[in-house]
Amino acid sequence: MQNVVIIDYGSGNLHSAAKAFESAARDSFTPSKIVVSPRPEDVLAADRIVLPGVGAYGDCKHGLERVAGLIPALEEAVRRKGRPFLGICVGMQLLSERGLEFVETPGLGWIKGEVRAIEPKDPALKIPHMGWNTLNVVSPHALLEGIPTGSNGWHAYFVHSFAMVPKERRVVVAETDYGGAITALVADGNIAGTQFHPEKSQKLGLKLIANFLGWKP
Repeated sequence: MQNVVIIDYGSGNLHSAAKAFESAARDSFTPSKIVVSPRPEDVLAADRIVLPGVGAYGDCKHGLERVAGLIPALEEAVRRKGRPFLGICVGMQLLSERGLEFVETPGLGWIKGEVRAIEPKDPALKIPHMGWNTLNVVSPHALLEGIPTGSNGWHAYFVHSFAMVPKERRVVVAETDYGGAITALVADGNIAGTQFHPEKSQKLGLKLIANFLGWKP
């Protein structure tokens, strides 16, 4: 039985995320204990770690900082011990070096790059980018195993006004199109992140979560 911690730092769809992870674990026959917790000791003891995030980049980063010992615990568990990690939405954006939402805010710096406002080439497209989009694979990855992609693939649910712009193309696993390419999924070693919400993405999301629960980076 593996321990999966979804970090509670005052941001994120914690209830829906926990339910989605429980459902994916059950359907994929992957024995997993899903825990929602703000405690650094739970992060250190976890086999897999999930960082959700909803709202502004700066607010989410400050939320992490307000929980004493949480960022050092993440650094220890993810960076040094190599535990599989999944960031969701702003939780994925925080992997960057900085966010440029309203004010410049330093991120965790685990992935080189920054988070910028979406600027669609088509002025008719509204911001925030909200709705269902397919994924275009840039680099094959275990998290997308068994998930149909491309124009006829399954759809993921997005809701965001800012997007990650990585410095290194190698970390981009998938993009979506919204008046131009938008980073949808990144991965580097044991670290991964989705701009879309897998907990709201129905069969695509449940399959990706199941893949994450069995992922051996």
